[in-house]
Amino acid sequence: MNCHEQEHQELAATTSNNGLDWLEDSISFLTADVDIGSSYEWWSTPAAEQQDDIGSVVAQTLSPPAPLATTSSPLTHASPIIASPAVSLPSEPSSKKRKSPAHKASGQSSGNQRRRAEQDRQGCGSGGGKKGGAKGGGAGSDRDTRWAEQLLNPCAAAVEAGNLSRVQHMFYVLGELASFSGDANHRLAAHGLRALARRLPAAVGLETAAAVRVPPCECPTPAFAGAEPQLFRASLIKFHEVSPWFALPNVLANAAITQASACCAEPRLLHVVDLGVSHGVQWPTLLESLTRLPGGRAPPSVRLTVAGPAATPPAPFCASPQGYDFSPHLLRYAKSINLQLAIARAASLESVHGFATPGEALVVCIQFRLGHVTADERTDILKKVRRLNPELVVLSELDAGGDGTAAGDFLARLELLWRFLESTSAAFKGREGEERRLLEAEAGTSVPAEAAGEGKEVWRERMAAAGFEEVAFGDEAVESAKSLLRKYDGGWEMSVPAASGGACAVALRWKGQPVSFCSLWRAA
Repeated sequence: MNCHEQEHQELAATTSNNGLDWLEDSISFLTADVDIGSSYEWWSTPAAEQQDDIGSVVAQTLSPPAPLATTSSPLTHASPIIASPAVSLPSEPSSKKRKSPAHKASGQSSGNQRRRAEQDRQGCGSGGGKKGGAKGGGAGSDRDTRWAEQLLNPCAAAVEAGNLSRVQHMFYVLGELASFSGDANHRLAAHGLRALARRLPAAVGLETAAAVRVPPCECPTPAFAGAEPQLFRASLIKFHEVSPWFALPNVLANAAITQASACCAEPRLLHVVDLGVSHGVQWPTLLESLTRLPGGRAPPSVRLTVAGPAATPPAPFCASPQGYDFSPHLLRYAKSINLQLAIARAASLESVHGFATPGEALVVCIQFRLGHVTADERTDILKKVRRLNPELVVLSELDAGGDGTAAGDFLARLELLWRFLESTSAAFKGREGEERRLLEAEAGTSVPAEAAGEGKEVWRERMAAAGFEEVAFGDEAVESAKSLLRKYDGGWEMSVPAASGGACAVALRWKGQPVSFCSLWRAA
């Protein structure tokens, strides 16, 4: 490790350990090793039992019986072609067994089920996976074990095609296997089933959808808007501590803002427009780093304007419970480090103009707020940001896009939710807890969304069309992000583009698969 890198790690450690004093918590934000078990006494092993031979059930489901009688009217549009992936059987039955009705009604022995599943698997072949296959080097090997997607994939196609007999069959099996506890497969099946049940009336009409019996699939844990404020705050902090999902883009954004302030010839008032999902958790580290700028270059004051929701309903992770307000805590923390801070709330981007001050350095931080709105709405919001004439814009978004069809877009959102659930399970070491349940309940709200996500290349084109040009993160920002990532699970990695390339965004990946990107822009 060179002296430059060591210096950045020490600075990150100092900044991070002080940054959470504003919340009066004893939790380390960025540097301390995490021992979740010792922090939460009420955590226990999930009590939900798991299917002993899910592979056989999946194989039989993907080769359904003859169509059931249905009262639905014939639909003229064709079913999207989505291949059924190969089925991987568990090598050994789980010690915790739960026989599903699908298992009991089969009338076959376990050996016959395994032989049939193996025949189906061979018949599908290695090329029968979901369109596109594994996109990177890390996650392709585990795709066969992801039985939830193998069921949800054809179910989504059946919903869009109006194939009610197929939908009823898939709902029945998913209802037996889905659970909001257990491993990532059970949880994904539960969130996916709930999303498809809500999608069905829109796809086939209310009267036709009434012919389908939907199994119970409501999440028992309320999402962010219905959470208790204290639990909501604790969950945010814990998630930043154990996962880089939001923490890494926050560190990159804060480092870029700090560097921009350091480059000013004269100290200037800093105005940050917060169009993000951090709910205040992002900003203590920024305030601390600003006070450490050398040569008296710290801004004489900082103004933080929290912009209202970009659309209704709000983006996943954007909502907060009634009664939650981070402002008093953050103001108290700023006072403790001798930094003048003002916090305002703007109902919309248009009203941000009323909070502007001549001569200030304006930075707009857009974090995970635009991925759920339509393409036209994204373009409109970015044009409004451009009219603010900011000196710097930080854009972070999920890196995924559908194929333009309802089923394809659903599967893209499902893929991202899988990465969230799997990585969160690793972050919490498989333990249950109120914080984990709340975070996963909020993440599940992304699946029923109508709008499709976009890859980072599409976002680059969109930003350029809105009048921005991309710039690279400084070495300090990249080193801070690398230092942060070392404390998390080994499945995480970040990708920094080559200096000679045109793209400058820093990408975050889980097991080789894209999760999100963070990019830096200025007015063209």
